[in-house]
Amino acid sequence: MKERIVRAVAGTLVLTSILLAIFVNIYWLGLAGFVGLNLFQSSITKFCPLEYFLEKAGVE
Repeated sequence: MKERIVRAVAGTLVLTSILLAIFVNIYWLGLAGFVGLNLFQSSITKFCPLEYFLEKAGVE
């Protein structure tokens, strides 16, 4: 369940970032870059901050 939540949150943040970049300011693409960088580092280090918080919240 945690993996599905992480993917849903990441996808939502990327799509929101793109929409904000189109309609508000191009610098919102930094959010998409941050999410992508975090996904990349979590694939290498096996540490994802969102998974950590979900564990603390009791999500399995």
